[in-house]
Formats: sequence, structure tokens, C-alpha cells
Amino acid sequence: MNLFSNKRVWIVTDGKAGHLNQCLGLADALGASPEIKQVTPGALRKALPGPLWPSPLKTIDTSSAPPWPNLVIAAGRLTAAPVLAIRRAAGGVTFCVQIQDPIYGRARIDLIAAPAHDRLSGPNVVETSGALNQITPERCAAEAKKFQATLSYLPRPLVAVLIGGTSDQYRMTGPNIEALVSNLKSVCADGAGLAVTMSRRTGSENEEAIRSGLADLPAWIWDGTGQNPYLAFLGLADSIVVTEDSVSMLSEACSTGKPVFLASLDGGSEKFGRFHTLLRDRGMIRPFAGKHDSWSYRPLADTANVAQQVERRYTAFASDRAPS
Repeated sequence: MNLFSNKRVWIVTDGKAGHLNQCLGLADALGASPEIKQVTPGALRKALPGPLWPSPLKTIDTSSAPPWPNLVIAAGRLTAAPVLAIRRAAGGVTFCVQIQDPIYGRARIDLIAAPAHDRLSGPNVVETSGALNQITPERCAAEAKKFQATLSYLPRPLVAVLIGGTSDQYRMTGPNIEALVSNLKSVCADGAGLAVTMSRRTGSENEEAIRSGLADLPAWIWDGTGQNPYLAFLGLADSIVVTEDSVSMLSEACSTGKPVFLASLDGGSEKFGRFHTLLRDRGMIRPFAGKHDSWSYRPLADTANVAQQVERRYTAFASDRAPS
């Protein structure tokens, strides 16, 4: 039996899908069945730093407590104050995990899982290579079966194409799309098929340009309706092309052990640069230049590694608080 299968576990989320997915991935790796608690801070608290939040515990639903959770998993700056408020209300019996740098209250968090490119250090910090996720061979294989027949007409090798878009650090421009489409055409000319998915950040104009550019290619492009094929793509693909704007997508792709090609956008940042360099130095990613290739590497295993650290540190934490 998993350590947390019979424990009370809360996920405290700021509502961002990427943050929630990381929390769910860790909870799943721990064998936990978490309750999801959405932070609703309101405009005033959002404008204030964590230490100045009035009544932070009122920003989440605590109607089922006590008993308070044995474990809280959270991600995002807006979750820091509520998590610390839970810790105080529980009288120190709740083990608190923050994924990514919470900014506020770092020393009072029991474990912080922070990516190496954040350059955060401390006795309670567990360094990761990228973002935690829900990618496992079993989950991808199960999802792949659901789309195997749909995609069976596509030639091999099958290339999954994961397209992000404009963000705080990157811009998806017309020349970026032209280069991506041109490189995908070259891959198809060599005999490959494409399974393509785009995000909300791609934008309708860019999405239309990509669809038009790939119209005559052996490509299946998800239209955003029905079941999301993202995990199926990862399970069925022989290789993966990912735009460089998303830590989460790159981390998920590199958790498969399959060749990952990085498609360029305009912009960037020092943090993203450090992240890309780490993956490149480990032989996980290569620039996408319109040629398919195959290679192997040791997949990212950040979620499993953090789960092991949580189990080890929680065991010591609980032992220290057990009645003598």
C-alpha cells in the first residue's frame, strides 16, 4: 500500500492548468486521492504580497476541516499564503509541498520542488530538471489505444507536433510559422506522418496559417473537440516536435524517452535558455531543422524522484510528531 493511499491530501491550486497538472502528477505518483481546493483571493489580495494577505484561510473551502490534511500540494505564488495558513490552523501536523518557487514563506514550507533553471537552493529544496507531470508509460499506452485506429492511416515514422504560441517570454510570428511548416513538409517528404495539436496560445490566425500550410500533408490535426489526444500522441509517436515556449510540454515530451526536436519562436529568457541547455546537454533535445532522426536518452523522472523525497521526508516529519 502506498504511504498516502489512506492519508488526507489536499491540492491547493491557483486555477492555472499547468500548475494543477503538476500537482496532480505528484499526487498520482504518491498514490493519493486528493481533494482539490481552488484559491479565490479576490482583487485586493492579488494586489498584495503574501505576508499582507488578510485572512488567507478564507480564500479556500475549509468546510471539511478539521481534520486537517496530512499533506498539502500546491503550485503558484497565489497559493503560498493559504498553504501557510493551513499549516498554522493544523497545528503543525500538515506536511506542505510547494511546486516551483512560492516566493513567500520559503523557509516554512517543508519541501519545495523547484526546477534547476530557477536556481533556488536550501535544505528544503528538491531540484528538478523541468516541470512535474502525469506522464507515465502506462498512461500514454492506455491513451494511445483510444486513437490507434484513428491515426493508423498515417505513415511512419509518426511525428507528434506540440505547438504552443505567444507567451510572456516568446512570440509566435509569421516567419516562425513559415519555418515550422517548411520543416514539417521536409519531414513528410522523407516519409513521415504528423499528429498535430495546438494550444489556446497559438491563436486563431496562427492556427489557420498552420492548418493551411499542412493541408496537403499526411497530417491529423486535432480540432479541439472530443477527447484530447495529447497523451495518445506521446504514446504513439516515434519522435516529438515541440515549440520552445513551454517548460511543461518539453518536460512531458522528454519524459517519454523519445527523440524531441525543438522548434524556434521569437524571444526567450535566461531561465528558458538554461532549461533548454540542460536538456540539450543531456542529449534529450535537438533543434528542429526538417530532418527526422532517432536517438535514445534517459527520460526525465522528476515526478517519481520528488515523490520519493516527499515520502522520505514525510515519514521523518510524522515520526517527529508521533506521541511518545
